[in-house]
Amino acid sequence: MHYDIEAHEYYDVETLQSEGRSYDDSSIVYMTYDISPEGLDKVYQALEATPTGNVAIKLSTGEAGNPNHLDPYLIKDLVQSVDGTIVECNTAYSGSRRAETEMHMQVAEDHGFTEIADVDIMDRDGYMKIPVTDGTNLQENWVGMNLANYDYVIVLTHFKGHPMAGFGGALKNISIGIASSEGKVRIHTGGVFSKPPITFGSLFTNQDVFTESMAEAAKSVSDYEENGQKIIYISVMNNMSIDCDCVSNPTEVDMHDIGILASTDPVALDQACIDLVFRAQDGQSLQNRILDQNGLHILTHAEEIGLGNRAYEIINVDEK
Repeated sequence: MHYDIEAHEYYDVETLQSEGRSYDDSSIVYMTYDISPEGLDKVYQALEATPTGNVAIKLSTGEAGNPNHLDPYLIKDLVQSVDGTIVECNTAYSGSRRAETEMHMQVAEDHGFTEIADVDIMDRDGYMKIPVTDGTNLQENWVGMNLANYDYVIVLTHFKGHPMAGFGGALKNISIGIASSEGKVRIHTGGVFSKPPITFGSLFTNQDVFTESMAEAAKSVSDYEENGQKIIYISVMNNMSIDCDCVSNPTEVDMHDIGILASTDPVALDQACIDLVFRAQDGQSLQNRILDQNGLHILTHAEEIGLGNRAYEIINVDEK
């Protein structure tokens, strides 16, 4: 399908003001073009976060064979500086080598994550239910029960496309990513089903219901983390295939790396990443993937339910 990419609406405050578009509030997003351990530390330090207690590092370990997941070398210094534990949950789709804890841990080892930190598959012993407020599809979110063991969460996201959600950003990382395998099925089906595995295509759900459910699950996690006071978000924009890291043989990357972004607001962070993709001259494949799946709807709904702001101000930490 052909899309009018030029019709994309950008949400940086400079553009909003120049176009006379109103907005209620905006959030700060820090950015560096330096995709290195030093660059990662720059945006982290800009957030002035003070993690205490048991710190969870939420990332995707990547499906076996996927080459695009976060590089352990890139994140090692940050993870170890906060004495963090890498956390994940098992998948819900058939054929995945991460659907069971033992296999999932092997993938984490194969991809180098166990070399830099302890790894906890949070739903290895089951799930717990946390409430969803202001949801239109979900009333509760089933998350890995070990989430209760952590006092603070740093969400490290590899930003990329996704065959179902359109894109995988911070919102997906804390919704689908923190949901147990049963919770993942509930999000995919708008709370209708909860028994894995999913054979995609066998369970039909309205696409907007799916993305709305992701937004609602994400808000429940933010609310659980003391209304967002115990969670921060960092997204790395490199190796951006149109396919997720959950795909073992993803479509080849055809756009340039961009940088690392960070915020206390996951909605603003995802919106900023999206806008950078739509400004990229070589971003058409990913742009089309996002639009094919109506992926921007998650941002609309997340803002509507009070998770964060789409309007944002970028602060380039390279210029400091």
